[in-house]
Amino acid sequence: MINSAIYNGKVIHKRFKPKVHSFKYSVFSLLIDLSELETLDKEISFFSLNKFNLISFFEKDHGDRDGSPLIGWVTKQLQNYEINTDNIKIKLLCYPRIFGYVFNPLSVFYIYDENENIIAILYEVKNTFGEQHTYVFKVKDDQKLLQHNCSKKFHVSPFIEMNCSYFFRLLKPGEKISVVIDQYQDQDKILYASQDGTRIDFNSKELLKSYLKHPIMTFKIIIAIHYEAFNLWIKGIKFIKKKIKIRNNITIEN
Repeated sequence: MINSAIYNGKVIHKRFKPKVHSFKYSVFSLLIDLSELETLDKEISFFSLNKFNLISFFEKDHGDRDGSPLIGWVTKQLQNYEINTDNIKIKLLCYPRIFGYVFNPLSVFYIYDENENIIAILYEVKNTFGEQHTYVFKVKDDQKLLQHNCSKKFHVSPFIEMNCSYFFRLLKPGEKISVVIDQYQDQDKILYASQDGTRIDFNSKELLKSYLKHPIMTFKIIIAIHYEAFNLWIKGIKFIKKKIKIRNNITIEN
């Protein structure tokens, strides 16, 4: 039995200040049990691991982004922050490559212990400059709704200052997924972003159906990001130049 899953849903963004601006679009995501990558590669038509296909997953798109096994990278980060890694299971929520292309603004690693309790969450954030920052949170109480707060440490949008904070809320994956981020500046909420989805089995038929519903999804995501940025610029919102260049940063959060 395959534990990985497909989730069909929507992404919503709404900006509140200095001017209101919002958009939404339909997407499908994969929740991949990283221990099943080789199995998915062998058993799922139209899907490949680390090689081109209609739908594919490349380990170099995440973690150290050097193509090394992601299980090893996640385990190393957890051990660095003294999180128990005995008999853990790692699931990654992300967009797949479609015809070899993907951009994941946010990917989420869910870390489970041997009792299926979530013990850690890794939020992997990317920007359009090829940079990445991962926020690591220990989970003290495994509940259906997980909540995390931290200060912003990574330049994402060129229209939002760095002196902000994030409030993450996410459902433990089941029949539904939900990832919500509220961004605050000086106690005022300036941005709401969410992704939700409904679970379907990860098999060849359902993967093809999801693709046919969203045949250019990954291209649409990057086009939408730049289109909405243009709209913000047209509305007169200040462009904020990025000050430093990074590759991959990681922080542990409370």
